[in-house]
Amino acid sequence: MSRWLIVGLGNPGRKYEGTRHNVGFDALRRLAARYGLEINRSKFKGLTTTGSVAGHDVVLLEPQTFMNRSGGALLAAGQFYDVPADKTIVFHDEIDLPPGRLKLKQGGGHGGHNGLRDIISRTGERDFFRVRLGVGRPEHGEVTGHVLGRFSSDERLDIDEMIEDACDAVETILDEGLEAAQNRFH
Repeated sequence: MSRWLIVGLGNPGRKYEGTRHNVGFDALRRLAARYGLEINRSKFKGLTTTGSVAGHDVVLLEPQTFMNRSGGALLAAGQFYDVPADKTIVFHDEIDLPPGRLKLKQGGGHGGHNGLRDIISRTGERDFFRVRLGVGRPEHGEVTGHVLGRFSSDERLDIDEMIEDACDAVETILDEGLEAAQNRFH
């Protein structure tokens, strides 16, 4: 059985907790909690742990280098544990999806997402799985302020449900593959 690397993207520090940009961290932490895992070991310029998710050997990683420098932590962990791109899953925020909407894909470009851009740039790989967590686009104003803002109380219920679905989707990817997960969660 081969090992998987599951990464949540976000920004470190209390200032960013609960922001749209950190929904990747939130999803990874929720997945860890389901399996009694604590992401608390400092390694690879991130916080990490190893364990089992849905019966699969996994490494969970929260880069602590800020979103736009996430690739270094992912590359270091992937190399250390010898996990290829096609056994890597990344949770990340997605402004092109409405809040609470979830999409899954494998491969592709960065779509303007700086965390994905850095991962692709540093690893030279695009074939990793993406769990795209909808945070919506601002009606007015800059995207940066929007993604660094917090969810409204109305949005929060949808976001919490999406995070649960995202964890279910990862379990499905691990057990049955991407197509089965897409059929179930799109």
